[in-house]
Amino acid sequence: MDTARPPAHAAAQPDAPVTAGLSPSEWGCVTLVGAGPGDAELLTLKAARVLASARVVLYDNLVSDDVLRQIPQDAERIYVGKQSSNHTLPQEGIIELMVRLAKAGKSLVRLKGGDPYIFGRGGEEAEALIAEGIACETVPGISAAQGASASTGIPLTHRDHTGMLVFATGHLQGEGEERSVALDWAALARPRQTVVIYMGVGTLPVICAKLVEHGLPGHTPAALVERATRPDQRAIVGTLETLPALSVKHGVHPPALIMIGDTVSLQERIGGPALR
Repeated sequence: MDTARPPAHAAAQPDAPVTAGLSPSEWGCVTLVGAGPGDAELLTLKAARVLASARVVLYDNLVSDDVLRQIPQDAERIYVGKQSSNHTLPQEGIIELMVRLAKAGKSLVRLKGGDPYIFGRGGEEAEALIAEGIACETVPGISAAQGASASTGIPLTHRDHTGMLVFATGHLQGEGEERSVALDWAALARPRQTVVIYMGVGTLPVICAKLVEHGLPGHTPAALVERATRPDQRAIVGTLETLPALSVKHGVHPPALIMIGDTVSLQERIGGPALR
């Protein structure tokens, strides 16, 4: 969840060397690693071990500098970050690059913010690599939602408040004027559940309005958590009615999560200071 600009030591997307005659047994393997929400101390032991021995690392925009410092200085780093409407490489290009590197005999780490299989497109990448006959392993990471929950004092579940947890993505889908937030609003507006929406800062007014339209009271507690677990983390707490205006007031920018449900009301008692 750091800057979109790759660090000076990051390599551009190189053409992987073509090594003729390598048999599949000589190909490299790919390890998909969850970098967690940003705080390097939240890396799993396995993720830290894999990074410490990495020789080639492809990393995303959402990987923090704190985590990148766990990679050996002499390892090859390739920035493949993506932001809305600004992709260093399209997803297909990232997969193609991994395939070419692995078939050239290089084992590599694909480092992704949060957990690879929670809105990280790790499933697509693993599927494509396995289809090419390339060995692939996945190391899970603490998700952004888990990090935001623990660092702000907003429980994802609570026996007195919620019996269900839902993750959704709030980015626009479709083309041109037909682009919209295509979600099951009736399902998201059910009572006694916590809803965490990724990639929804730009569509926050639509999300809040749709949830109210489909039955959630406007006074339902809601929060934005910006740059969860990092030194400059901010939590903005309000309601479905007030959160869009609070987002503008406090200048919230991605990466940030939207957290909705009665457990948000516990933030003041459990968590630290928050903006309101």
